[in-house]
Amino acid sequence: MAKISCVESLRELYKAPVERAQRKVLDHIDEHCARFISLSPFCILGTQGAAGDADVSPRGDGPGFIAVLDSKHIALPDRPGNNRLDSLENILANPTVGLLFLIPGVQETLRINGIAAIHDDDDLRGHFEVSGRQPATVMKIEVREAYLHCAKSIMRSHLWDADARLDRSELPSMNKMIQDQVGSNDPPESQEEMIERYKAVLY
Repeated sequence: MAKISCVESLRELYKAPVERAQRKVLDHIDEHCARFISLSPFCILGTQGAAGDADVSPRGDGPGFIAVLDSKHIALPDRPGNNRLDSLENILANPTVGLLFLIPGVQETLRINGIAAIHDDDDLRGHFEVSGRQPATVMKIEVREAYLHCAKSIMRSHLWDADARLDRSELPSMNKMIQDQVGSNDPPESQEEMIERYKAVLY
C-alpha cells in the first residue's frame, strides 16, 4: 500500500472538479444558506487546538437555533454540556472553525468555515434565552466560506431512512459503556433514567 504524500500524486487518482463545484463557494450567507440554517436543528462543529489536535462536537436545538446575524456573521449558543469545554478552549487557541448543518429528511448539507470568537455579552446571550435560562457564552462566527454539499453521503448512509433506524437496545446504555471504559463499579444508570435526567438540564 503506497502512502500519498503530495498533492500531485493525490490528484492523479481523481478527476478534476467540475467548474460549478469550485464556483459554488461563497464568502457570505445568501438567502439559500440562511434558509437552510433556519431549518436546521443540528450541526457538527469542528475545531483545532494549539497543538494541532482536531476535534468535532455535536450541537443541536430547535430549528434555527443558530442565528444569522447578517450576511457575514452567525451566532451559536453554548447550551449546557459536560463542561469539558474542548471546543471553546480550542477556539481560544485557534479561532478557525468548520460547521456542517443537517436537516432531518434533507439529503443535502451546508458547510460553513470561518473565524470564531466567544462572547458573554448580556444582549447576545439574551437573544438565546429559553425558559428564563441564558447560555453561558455565545460563539460568534465570521463566515469565510459557505457552500451547499451534495446528497451522496446521506444517500449512501440511508441516514434518514426509517428502515435504517437502529433499535437502541443494540447498544448498552451510555452510562454502562462509560463505566466499562473508566473501570467504575457503581450501579449503571439506565438509558431511560439518563434521558429523564438530561431533560431537566437541557438549558
